[in-house]
Amino acid sequence: MRRTVYNEDHESFRQTLRAFIEAEVVPQYEEWLAAGQAPRDFYYKLGELGVFGIEVPEEYGGAGIESFKFQAVLSEETARAGVSFGGSGVHVALCLPYLKAYASDDQKKRWLPGFISGETMFAIAMTEPGTGSDLAGMKTTAKLSEDGTHYVLNGSKTFITGGVHADRVIVCARTAPPSADDRRFGISLLVVDTKSEGYAVGRKLDKIGLKTSDTAELSFTDVKVPVADLLGEENKGFSYLGQNLPQERLGIAFGAYAQAAAAIRFTKEYVRDRTVFGKSVASFQNTKFELASCQAEVDAAEAVADRALEAHDLGELTAAEAASAKLFCTEVASRVIDRCLQLHGGYGYMNEYPIARLYADNRVNRIYGGTSEVMKMIIAKSMGL
Repeated sequence: MRRTVYNEDHESFRQTLRAFIEAEVVPQYEEWLAAGQAPRDFYYKLGELGVFGIEVPEEYGGAGIESFKFQAVLSEETARAGVSFGGSGVHVALCLPYLKAYASDDQKKRWLPGFISGETMFAIAMTEPGTGSDLAGMKTTAKLSEDGTHYVLNGSKTFITGGVHADRVIVCARTAPPSADDRRFGISLLVVDTKSEGYAVGRKLDKIGLKTSDTAELSFTDVKVPVADLLGEENKGFSYLGQNLPQERLGIAFGAYAQAAAAIRFTKEYVRDRTVFGKSVASFQNTKFELASCQAEVDAAEAVADRALEAHDLGELTAAEAASAKLFCTEVASRVIDRCLQLHGGYGYMNEYPIARLYADNRVNRIYGGTSEVMKMIIAKSMGL
C-alpha cells in the first residue's frame, strides 16, 4: 500500500540522512558501542546537518517547521542502518517541546542557538531512585534563597539519557510540599547548567541495550540555580510534564515500528545467504511463513504509527490514542524481532549481527515513556472502564 504520510521534503531529508549515516556513523559505530556512548563531537555534526533546528522557530535560528515527521524519518533511517544517534533523541524529542512551550523569550535567545548547533546539549531528569513512574513522589528539592535570586537544588536522579554529555539538564524538583488535595502540586522545572558547583555525574549505567546512549545517574549538592533559569511557572511542573507525553509515546511507537521493519530487512538478507542442509534458509516453508507473518504485523504497525503521526501533526493526537499506538507498536516489535532473531539461529545471539542489537535495544520500549501496563490503564480509562 502506498504511504501518504511523507512528502518530497521528507524524502529528500531521508536521502541526506541515509548518506550521512553511511559516511559518519556506520564506519565508527563499533567504536561507539565499545565506548558505551557516541562521541561528543558527533552532536556538532548533527547540528551542522540541521537535525536539531528543524522544529526550532525561525526567530531563534531554526527552520520553524511544526512537524514530527522529520523525527519519524530519522527513526526509520537509524533503525534501517542498525545504529542510533546516542542521547540526541532526548535533546530534540523530549527537551525541545518544553523549551518551545514554557521558556521565556529571553531564555530562548540564550539557549536555542546552542541547542541548534549542538554546542548546548540538553537532557531531562525526572526519574529518581525508588520512585520510578511515580513522579509525584520525587524527593529532589529546590529551595528559594532568602534573597530570592536563586534556588538551592539537592537530590539525585537516575536513568538520565544524555546525562553524560549534557550541558543543560531540565531537572524536575520540589519547590513546595504537595498540597492536601494534590500530591502533584509543588513540582517545578529548572534548567540546570551542568558546570555548576555541586552538580555531579555519577555512574554511566550499563544497560542491556542502547549501548551508544549515555545514560547516567546525577546528583545535586547545594547547586545554585538562578531564578532566571526556572522553566515556566513555579509549582506547575507536573502539568507541564503531562503535556509532552503523547509526543514522547508517539516517538517510541514510531521507533518500535521502524525497528521491526528493520528486523525483517536484516533477516531477509541473512536467510538468503545462509545455507542449511544444502539449501538456503529462505527456501524453507517455515522461513517464508514466519517472515510473511512478521510482515503482516509490521504492515499493521506502520498503519497505526502513520495514523498517529498525522493526528499529532494536526494537533489531534489524544493521550489515549498515543498510549494505544505505543502499546500496539512496541508489542508488535517485540514479537517480530524475536521471531527474526530465531531465524538467524545461533548467529542471532551474537552482538556482531544487527538483529542481536535490535533485540536488546527494543526491549526498553515497553518500559520507558510509561510501561505497557500503564498504557493499558490509560486506554481502559478512556473507554470508561
